[in-house]
Amino acid sequence: MAPRAYWKGYLKLSLVSCPIALCPATSEREKISFHQLNKKTGHRIRYRKVDAETGHDVESSDIIKGYEVAKGEYIELDPEELEAVALESKRTIEIEEFVPKAQIDELYIRDPYYIAPDGEVGQQAFAVIREAIRKEGMVAIGKVVFTSREHIIALEARDKGMMGITLRYPYEVRKQSDYFEDIKDEKVPKDMLDLALHIVGTKRGDFEPEKFEDQYEDALKELLSKKQKGEKIERPREPTRSNVVNLMDALRESIKAESGNERRKLRRTEHRPATKRAGRSAARHKRAS
Repeated sequence: MAPRAYWKGYLKLSLVSCPIALCPATSEREKISFHQLNKKTGHRIRYRKVDAETGHDVESSDIIKGYEVAKGEYIELDPEELEAVALESKRTIEIEEFVPKAQIDELYIRDPYYIAPDGEVGQQAFAVIREAIRKEGMVAIGKVVFTSREHIIALEARDKGMMGITLRYPYEVRKQSDYFEDIKDEKVPKDMLDLALHIVGTKRGDFEPEKFEDQYEDALKELLSKKQKGEKIERPREPTRSNVVNLMDALRESIKAESGNERRKLRRTEHRPATKRAGRSAARHKRAS
């Protein structure tokens, strides 16, 4: 059963359109989350919506949005007035142009979504648009409205469906010159660069996200397990810091450390196949007996 859609509407390329469903491609649901509790009673904290002046509770139906134009002075907007904005793209993603994916700066990338046909009707039109995008080797740019905002969305073919990535507007991206302007132009000596490149070479690999481990999440799970069992919680020791202060010495020491890591990795790799073979051999022996 497919996950529940976050947004439903139509994908349109010129006069070709089809119904689609859009679902978030990532989730934070599996992460450990906490509630706020009253330390004295152990009860959960409840947040109430109150009038800042009177202190009285306010019903959700009586709450509207307001834009502050001066201190304590607001332009009030009803939900119906906000609904009237950007109606044209409210339920349609219309492809406006195709651009090379490499031209999209990472700073503009926001959130990924899976896009699939919504029902059997229009599946052929969906496939036509998907394959047109795939053959061009580019991404399609359109607009979509959700979370009360209009978003730019980049679409690309992915397996039997598509992936849409919402993009930031230019006004949301800060100027890098504000942060990099004061960085001095350092001349990097060749011998230092060669050592740094050697370290990079020892760390070279392929992008394999399954190797990533959320160590903080694992530590939280262990902490909760210990608390549940009534075990004592001890603060971990601070990591030992290197005393090397000379940059060239630090690079040389890093190469030694990385060489040691590589040897340990090789030893682990050498042992794994033998363990598996032994396991299979034992299993065959067990079946034979």
